[in-house]
This record gives sequence, C-alpha cells and structure tokens, in this order.
Amino acid sequence: MTTVPDQFVHLHVHTCYSLLDGIIRPDDLVARAVEYKMPAVAITDHGTMFGVIQFYMEAVRAGIKPIIGCECYVAPRTIADKTPADHAGLSHLVLLAETMEGYRNLCRLATIAQQDGFFHKPRIDKALLQKHAKGLIGLSACLKGEIPHLICRGRQDEADAAARQYCDMLGDRNFFLEVQNNGLPEQETVNNALLDMSRRLSIPLVGTNDCHYLDPEDSRAHEIALCLQTGQTIHDTDRLKFDTNQLNFKSTGEMCVFLEPFPRAAANTVAIAERCQVAFDFSARHFPVLETPPGKTMADMLEDSAMAGLKKRWQHICKQSSHADKSVYQQRLAYELAVINEMGAPGYFLIIADFIAYAKNNGILTGPGRGSAPGSLVCYCLGITGVDPIEHGLLFERFLNPERNVMPDIDVDICINGREKIHQYLMDKYNRDDGEDYAACIATLGTMRSRAALREVGRALIMPLDDVNKVAKLIPPGARSLDDALKKEPALRALIDSKPEFGELMDVIRKLEGLPFHILMNAAGIVLSDKPLTCYTPLYRFKGEMITQLDARSLETMGLARLDLLGMRDLTVISDTLQLIKNQGRQTPDLSRIDTTDAATCQLLSKGDTFGVFQLASTGMKELLVKARPRSLSEVAVLIALYRPGLLENGMVADYLGRKQGLKDTTYPTAKLEPILKETCGLPVYQEQIMQAVQVLAGYTPGQSDDFRKAMGKRIAEKIADHRQRFINGAAAKGIDKATALQLFEQLEYFGAYGFNKAHSIAYAFIAWQMACLKAHFPAEFMAVWLDISFGCVDRIARLIGECRDSNIPVLPPDVNQSARQFTVVNGQIRCGLACVKKTDKGLIDAIIAERTAAGPFVSLSDFCNRMSAGRPELLQDRKALENLVKAGAFDSTGATRSQMMAVLDEILKPSLDLQQPRKPAVPALPEVGEWSPHLRRALEKRAMGICLTPAPPAYCHAKLKRPTTTPLCSIYENPQGGRVAVDGIWKAVEYKQGKDGCPMALAELEDNNAAIEVVIPAEIYESARHALLPGRPVIVEGRYECDEVRISPLQAERIIPLTDITFPGLPQGKKEDLPRSLACPFCGHAQTWLRMEYAPPEDLKTSTDMEIACQLRCGYCRAVGPVTTVGITADRVQVEIAAIGQWNQRAGHGTDDTRKLKPCAFCGHHPPDIEYVIDPDPLEEIETGVINQITCPQCGAAVHSMCFCDPCLTKWNLRQ
Repeated sequence: MTTVPDQFVHLHVHTCYSLLDGIIRPDDLVARAVEYKMPAVAITDHGTMFGVIQFYMEAVRAGIKPIIGCECYVAPRTIADKTPADHAGLSHLVLLAETMEGYRNLCRLATIAQQDGFFHKPRIDKALLQKHAKGLIGLSACLKGEIPHLICRGRQDEADAAARQYCDMLGDRNFFLEVQNNGLPEQETVNNALLDMSRRLSIPLVGTNDCHYLDPEDSRAHEIALCLQTGQTIHDTDRLKFDTNQLNFKSTGEMCVFLEPFPRAAANTVAIAERCQVAFDFSARHFPVLETPPGKTMADMLEDSAMAGLKKRWQHICKQSSHADKSVYQQRLAYELAVINEMGAPGYFLIIADFIAYAKNNGILTGPGRGSAPGSLVCYCLGITGVDPIEHGLLFERFLNPERNVMPDIDVDICINGREKIHQYLMDKYNRDDGEDYAACIATLGTMRSRAALREVGRALIMPLDDVNKVAKLIPPGARSLDDALKKEPALRALIDSKPEFGELMDVIRKLEGLPFHILMNAAGIVLSDKPLTCYTPLYRFKGEMITQLDARSLETMGLARLDLLGMRDLTVISDTLQLIKNQGRQTPDLSRIDTTDAATCQLLSKGDTFGVFQLASTGMKELLVKARPRSLSEVAVLIALYRPGLLENGMVADYLGRKQGLKDTTYPTAKLEPILKETCGLPVYQEQIMQAVQVLAGYTPGQSDDFRKAMGKRIAEKIADHRQRFINGAAAKGIDKATALQLFEQLEYFGAYGFNKAHSIAYAFIAWQMACLKAHFPAEFMAVWLDISFGCVDRIARLIGECRDSNIPVLPPDVNQSARQFTVVNGQIRCGLACVKKTDKGLIDAIIAERTAAGPFVSLSDFCNRMSAGRPELLQDRKALENLVKAGAFDSTGATRSQMMAVLDEILKPSLDLQQPRKPAVPALPEVGEWSPHLRRALEKRAMGICLTPAPPAYCHAKLKRPTTTPLCSIYENPQGGRVAVDGIWKAVEYKQGKDGCPMALAELEDNNAAIEVVIPAEIYESARHALLPGRPVIVEGRYECDEVRISPLQAERIIPLTDITFPGLPQGKKEDLPRSLACPFCGHAQTWLRMEYAPPEDLKTSTDMEIACQLRCGYCRAVGPVTTVGITADRVQVEIAAIGQWNQRAGHGTDDTRKLKPCAFCGHHPPDIEYVIDPDPLEEIETGVINQITCPQCGAAVHSMCFCDPCLTKWNLRQ
C-alpha cells in the first residue's frame, strides 16, 4: 500500500499583486501556510514581482521559507514580433528563483518583458530564457502554459518537443511538468497526458493548484475582481471568468490525496522548496560608488567636505550667536561623522550634498530641511540643511540613533520649477553608458479604499446607483475599513440589514478593500544603486518610463539609496519673489542669513497678516499669532509645533498663551528641567525636550532617550512599562525618590504622546519666517508672485486681489504699453499681465511686446490695429481677443474711454478683416458716449478676464436696527462662546468642492465691515443654497461653530438665507386692492404683491435717517427696478415710499417711459408689449451688474441680451441666437 506524503508546498500562488486577478494578501497567505504546517510557500504573480519583498519579510517573520517566483508570459516567436497572432499565441511559464543568481535573472527577465517585450502583456521569449536561465526552476504552468495548451489541441508531439526544449534551456532536473487540482474538466485530460509524458520523457512531475484566493467561498469575490480588471459586469456573457471555485489555497492533506496517483508530485514540491535558497542581506548598503581622490575613501571625503563647510559657515554662526564655541562644533561634528561612518552611510550624505550643491549652483532654491535631518551638524556643514542644530538645541540622535542601525532618511524640499532639472541631473549622473539602469523612479501601488471598493463592486453587480450612494454616504471619512465604518456608524449597519442584496455587497467589499488595483509612480522618489538595479529589483514600464517594481519601503529595506525630491510651491514663491526684486534692479535679501528677530516681520506676524505665508495662513493660526505676538523665529516654531488638534483640545495651547502673556505663572516639573523647558514657558512641546529630560533626570544615553521618545510617541505599552522601571531606577541614581520619579515619568509620558519634532518645526518656521520677511519688506512683489502662481485659478486670483486691496497694494489692469505676459510690479503697484485677458495667445502677446519695444507705445486703439495688422493681419482675426483687451482696460492709457472704443471697434476692424484685400484699419472719430458705470465695467472685466479690477462700491452696509436674530462677526472673536449663531454679511470668496462622499459642497469666507469667518456649506444644504453662493452676495447664515481660547472653528452652515429673500417685519402683504398705490410698480402698475425688497449698493439709495441699509424694489412682472427713497421702521410697521417713475429702472435700463416706446422685434417686427422680460440665467452677471436682462420675442424666438434697453442695444437683436 502506497503511503500518502505528509508534506506539501504550494509553488504556484497568485497574490493581490497579480492586480485584480489574485486576491490573496501576503500576510494572509503566510498565515494560512503556517496553519497548514507547510515548511515553505511561493509567490508567482503574473508577469510582475511587486510584492516579493513584503512576502519575503512576512514569511521570514513567521518562520517559513519564502520562495520567489513569477508566472511569465512567453511570446510564441520573439518579443520583437507584435501582431495579433503573437498576442493570441501567448503562453504561461512559472519560474522560481533557486539561488540569488536566479533571483537576479528573474529580475532581468521581468524587466526585459516590460522594457522590450511589452505587447498587451509583458513578454519574454525562449531565447531570453536560455540566456538568463541559470539559477531558475521552471514549471509548465496552468492550462495557458504552452505544453498544456498543445495537449488540449491534440498536438502531443509538439507538446513533447516543447517539454524537451524547456529541459534543455533550464538544465537537467530544473524543469517540471505541473499537474493541478483545480476542478476544471480540461485539467483532468492534461494531467493524464502529463503523467504519460513524464514516464516517456523522464521529466519529473510537480503538483500545484494555481491559487488565486484562499478559500472556495472567495471565488465570488475573485469573479467580481476580474470584472473590475476588465471593466465588465457580472451579467456580461463574454466576460473573463474561471469555471471553477477550486483555485483556492488547499491544505496539505487535500493536495497530497489528490496527487497520490502522480509519482513524487507532492514530494517534489518539498524538494524544490529545499533547493530554493534565496536570502537577502538587509544589513548591507548598496549606495552608488563615488569617485574618490587617490588615497581617499568616501569617509575621508565626507570629513573633508564637512570641515570645509564648518569653516565656511563659521562667520555666520558667530554673527547669530556671539557665545558660539568652535570646539563644541568640532566635537559634535567628529561625533556625528563617527556614527555615520560606522553605519556605512558616508556615500549617502555625499550624494545628497552633491545634488543640493548642483541645485544652488543653478539657481534652484532648496529648503532648510525637513523631518529630523536639521538635527545633524554634518547636514548643516554640507549645505543639506540651513538650520544650525547647536544654536537651536537640536539633537543628532533624533535623526540618527547610534544604538539602532537604521538607514538615515533625508527628504529634500525643492522649488517646483527646478525639480525636473535635478531629477534629470541625477539620472544623467548615475545611469551609465552600458545600457543598465542604476537610477530610476519608484513605483507606488494605488489601493481600493472602502468607498471606492463599494462603488466599483456596485457597478460590477449592476446595483442601483441610488442604493450604492446611500451606503457610500454613510461610510465615515476616517474609516480604516468597512468593519471600522460599521462600528462608527450604526445607521450603516441598519441600512445593510434592511436589504439582503447588501449582504453580498459587503462580503465582497471586505475581500477587496485595501487591495492594490493600479500602479502609479512615486511623485518624489528616486532610487540609486551601486550595481544595475535589476540585481535588486525588476523594473516596470510606466508611461514610457522604467520605474522600480519594488516600492520605496522595500527598496530602503534592500539597502538602496532612496532620495525624496519634494516639490514645494512655497519655495517657488520665495524664489520668484527674489527674482522679481532683482528684475527691478533692487538689492535682494540673503534669506539664508536672515535676521530672525526682524521688527517688521514680527509686526506683520503679530497682526495676523499672513495670507500666503507657509504654515501660517489659516484662520486659526492667524488668531494664534495675534494672541502670541511672536518676536523671533524660535517663537514661531513653538506655535507651529503647538497648532495641532490634540494640543488645542487638551488646553496646552491656552496654557502656553497664558504663561507667555503673563496671565499665568511659568512653572516647571522640577528645577532641573528649567534650562530645557524655558523656551516653551515650562511646557514640554518638543520631542527633543523629552529626550533631554530623561537624560538629565534618569541618566539615559542619547540613543536610549530616542527609544524613550519613540515608545511614548507611538504609545507602545510594553516598551512604556520597560521604560517606567528604567526611569525610576535611573532617577534613584540621580537622588530622586520613587514617588517623585513616578510623577515625573507620568508627566513625560503624557507630554511625550503630543511632542513634536523640533528639528522639523524649526526648519519649517525658517521657511515661514523667510516668506513673512519678504511680505513685510516687499509686499507688492510677494503678492504678484502669488498671483502668477495662481494664474488660471480665477477664484484664487480674485481672493488674492482682495488681499492686495486690504493691504493697500494697487492692482492695475493690463496695459498694452506696460504689461508683460504675467503679473509685474512697478513702483509698488502690481500690473496685470496680458495673459490674464481671455483669447490672447502667446503669439499675440509676443507680437504686442515686440512692436511696442521696436516702435514705441501705442497711442490709440486705431494705432494699435494699424501697427499690429501690418504684415500680420491674422493677429487681428480673433475679434474677441481685441474686444476683451478693451473691456479689461488694456487701452485705458490711450486716453479714450472703454465705451468709446467699443463703439468704434467694428468700424476700425472692418477693413483689416478682409483677408482678400486687407487694408489699414480705419481711424474713426470717437463718439460722445458716456463711460460705463462701475457695475458694468466690473461685469465686462469679469467676462474679459474672469476677475474684476474696478473697485466695487461699498458692498455691504450693516443695518442699524435691532435684529436679535443676527450676531456681528466681530463679536464672535471678541467674546467667543461657541454654539449656534446667525450672522449676516457678504461672501468674500466661495470655493466649490466635492465632498468625500462625492456630493457637491462649498467652503466660503463670509465678511462684514469688521471681520470675516470661514463657512463650511455641507452637501445637505448645498443644493438649496447654491443660488446664494456667489461672491458679493449678501446673506444670513445660521449654523454652529466651536471655539476655545485660541481657535475658532469654521462655521458649519445649517441654513443660508439670501438677503434678497428677506421679508421685513410689518411690510404690508395682501391683495392688490388692499395695498396703497405707493407700493405699486409705477412702471406697469402691478401692486406690492409683485414687489420684492432687494439688496442694492448704497450709491443707489437716498440714505434713510432711520436705517442704513441698501434696498430696492423689483417688479416681478415687468422686472422694472426702483430704489427706495424712504424707509421708516417702527416696532410693528415698515413705511416704504418708492421713487418717482423717472428714477425707476436706473439699473435695469428700461428708460423713463412705458414699454410701448421700446422698438419692435428687430427680426420679425412683433410689438414689445408681448415681449417677455427675463433675468439672464448667468447669476454671476446679475450680481456684478445689478439686473442684466434678456428680451425674448414669443412669436419668433429672437432675443436681445444687453445691459440696458436703449436704442443702440436694441439694434443688436439675435446677438445670442
């Protein structure tokens, strides 16, 4: 009787890194292998190796052997052949790495498949396999394998030949025929044929199961994952699917029983696993080998560079601190160099110092550092960071702990405009001419979050969209998983229980959420290597560029040099501001040696005037600055560290402010900590303070203090318990009794959970200080750069222009005689660029600048057209561009009004528009027409540029009457109470967004004459309030806000009431005959029931003595509009006297007579009394100009759209038709 083997190893397994094909997570795979007592397990994803390091580490951690493999796609001919027949003839082949050489060959094959062989799939061919076969073991794969495929087609001789060929290529006993237990009918036929082939050809068998999921019940989720991969639904008859639920990770017993008829098929799995000896040395460093001078090592180069850097910086160090001791710096530098050399990392520092030096030499601004790197004096001396760690009390051990052999990690902030140049420099420097890649970008995998998985699975299951949206809206934004969402949101559980079909949806989502589903490129990461990267990682083809298949963490684990080049917009603002100052011939400040106590900068910060300043621009931070009144860069760093939710909620910020302002006593946990905590008023704010405290109180070494910091910050209970006893023992040695030591430990444990990295805070405060200094001393240049950077974002530019006005910085319209392409600064004034005007392309702008440079300024619109059309009449073919230039004010400097130029524009252009016989434009006399009103100018500027530069009339005048339902905005800040409130004002800025549930919402800023507040308009009220969410529109907002002594949260709107919809108490209501004649429309006779009290600018109002509020009445029948001349308000009555008929329609422009004097329809002659008057559907125009009308003829549909109903306008019928 044959004995059934008791051991088996799965050698053909697809994890979730076979994107949306396998759905096995590596940790679950290893856990199941351990459960089944398997000695090893393999990973063989389709054509890629994204997950091999994560899988390897999980397996090693669990105590089983990881086997690295890949199921490759093999081209029927060569990888150079790319025809539909070649794609149809694609076959599979499983390759396992037996040795490290085999791993490297597998990486090379996977890379070549992407780089040269990609055609629908990444492909290799047999010639490549033969070239890179050493150290590899091959399996014949699934039914898509070449040999099983030929067997299924009845081509046994060809199958035999293919088997012999693979044996020859891979070597004796390195190729196995793969029998599978997958429940497919065809597989049984193939298995029997393979058994016969094995006996005839003496090729060994091996058993697998082509695992795609862990359990049979996961087959439904796998089926849906295939639908997501192919974009199909579960009901598509032609979709990709497997007609079995047996592609699961079967147990040893199940597989061994199945494989009993196949000699040694189970035993060979164990034998192959024993042969596979791939082992990574994660302690080794694989940094690029740099060229060194004869007799010098990289450690010598690092020391020489650091010493030279210290010498170069010493003068500045002495200027910043007159007490600087050079011996302290030299000792610190020697200590850091010794640690870096011991860790084998000098090359890493030299690489970063090299590309930062390249950036500085090429005028590319880099940041002063981020994270813990500013704590290194070596980094400071090499120019990697810009912060003196000794001056600011920063600790090297927070950056590099000598007691833990952990790779240094230095992230570099770079001006966005120069990032690509540095990227290219690194690629050119480290990639060699041998065709191998030594430098590459890094892949990152996008995963499906719960809400995304819900929507995708719902689509695949063809569930009603309404049902999917109902579930999606109930998933909390911060939910880590579906189960977490169910715990946080009881309504979600109730909804799921309400419909049976939701049950399947949830089961599938649990299987798929968090799985990788597409490949992206890490926006900042670059990896460098001492050998070709394929020695360590395969590469992947991403949009024509080769990137690593291993992610950043895996590459770092492998010991490769990973660089993060982080583009920072704020550095671009600094760089461009300095360039703008230089362009004006002014002296640019040296921001690397900036005065960190500059009075003007302190004054700007203390006023909270920090719009556009890095880290300090939010409303809450502005309030904190006003209260704290920082007087140095270090105090700004403290505020950056404090301004975090946890510290705002636990009262620590309020405590700090009270101590700083002298309202509370500054106390210390013990006198020994006063030197450490003095800069933060006795409160441990920084992680470095916690580290210093345990060194002073309990004798910790610097490395041990970093472990203490890490344990407290991450709240690792086991380590906290260990440190508690160590601290008590160490404190006893310092003469501190146990009770006091325990009390001190608990305080440090509490503050340690909230401590912030001081090095990071100081570095970012440095950038904030630089920007604040530029804004204080060069405000126009600073704001001009922000305007330039925001180009194309109309809402942001409008807000920036408002900020300029608030800061008394004039923003001038574009000018054909002065403007450049973008924003410029002249004599403290910002001039808009010609590119701000719609329809002006680069060719036209360049031609304008070239013409005025060559022949002098343009003296008139006619002169402009004459000169610009000479030789290049095509420049004036787009009439809209010239019209927009006029409306934007680009010709104001010629002396003519915009209305005059628009009146003669067609006459000027008519000759030049004749392309058959182009002639010089005419030079007509300017007509005597009045200039446009401010409202009309603003409306047309908005059409021409998307923004308004003409100052608006006072936008809002707060009513001087008792309105108990509203609260002035200033009182919210003066006496913050929190809770529900109603406020009135106008929208200063509105930003439309999509909420996390996909529904529209908005963020806005509401202001009155004295204050402003941020408002969140959630999705549930967005639709009903959308018509009122326009900049400049007056509203009442009801909602809730929260506050503490430091911060006021944005107002969460619950209801928004446009002031145009307000019905004033006591205003008579009723039928026409019950109303006084004075409240009827004097234009058409309709009574007050048709009239509505509306907002109007104060200039349209003869000011009432009882109330300073701008009102108007609008007739709902004929749209006539008239100002209110008298408003008398008593406790129970409002008396309104409307203007005489001659004053009506001032803004609507009906004229002073009735409709019979309007012209008939210019298209069909129909008479005006039957013409319909409607408000233009564009609400922005209505706000900007009052009432903009459209007249529509009901007979023929012709329409005229104009600012008024005067004769010239009425001749332009059908303008919009």
